[in-house]
Amino acid sequence: MLEIVVKTENWERHVRVSVEELAGLVRRIGGDGDRFLVVQRIPDLPDVFAQVWHRAGGDYTLEYRAGAADRHFQAMADGPGAVIAAMTGWARQEAGWDGGLDWSLLDTGPAREAQPLDLDEGERAKLETRVREVLVGGYASRAELAELAEEFLVTEDRRPVSREQAQALADRLWAERVAEQAEWRGETDPERLTHAFTALQEAGITARENFTCCRSCGQSEIGGQGGPEARGFVYFHAQCTDSAAAGRGLTLLYGGFDDSSKTTAAIGHEVMAALQAVGLPAEWGHDPGRAITITPLNWRRRLIG
Repeated sequence: MLEIVVKTENWERHVRVSVEELAGLVRRIGGDGDRFLVVQRIPDLPDVFAQVWHRAGGDYTLEYRAGAADRHFQAMADGPGAVIAAMTGWARQEAGWDGGLDWSLLDTGPAREAQPLDLDEGERAKLETRVREVLVGGYASRAELAELAEEFLVTEDRRPVSREQAQALADRLWAERVAEQAEWRGETDPERLTHAFTALQEAGITARENFTCCRSCGQSEIGGQGGPEARGFVYFHAQCTDSAAAGRGLTLLYGGFDDSSKTTAAIGHEVMAALQAVGLPAEWGHDPGRAITITPLNWRRRLIG
């Protein structure tokens, strides 16, 4: 699999695609509402991406940016083959990946510089603390972090953080976290959790990570996530993620879609077995009225973007 995220004009998001899947997405574009792809590496880095635009019957316009406005290049291709080869090489960071096309520097104009934040120390600390909490949770993209930073201190008569300032703050904290995770070795607890949730999903239990904002929303919406063969569910919401990121363990909510205590208890046993299979310590007590807690838990979720 390629360590990339592919985003399409029609709002699809494909994480860690194969070479064949990337090729299929490139060949697909051209129709109205589906004319471009944007590709980022995992983890996403500011101003590092590749993208292609194509209208049926015309050439392909391929671009890549290597970290700054003066490192933004463009090339034209008359068919998808050259685009697929270039994008695959870019994704793999192969030496000479760009050698098959005639690249030219693309003038995107001067970048808008963000002014220093005009915040007192209390507001600055409050803002950075909240952005870091969501960042450490590991599910937000850089764009979502920037939106959070821009809106967090907004009041009815004051908007103290501009879009450029919010993006600069989000990018700085994101880069710090990327540097931290570069030192991590081996499989992390959140990755073990994902393996457990994948196994549960394959066994007919709807399993969702960081699902909705709170328990009330989660309980009302989880039913719409399961297919016709789903027997039950397990999930944790954003507040649970915050708790795990803060070192307080992770709470899992579960149940059966038939609302019976017997089914809920059976789902609870399956969830416990899946967690134990991946080596995560969990506490429950076999009571269908109690949540499952994973503790202790070292929450080091690698960023995607």
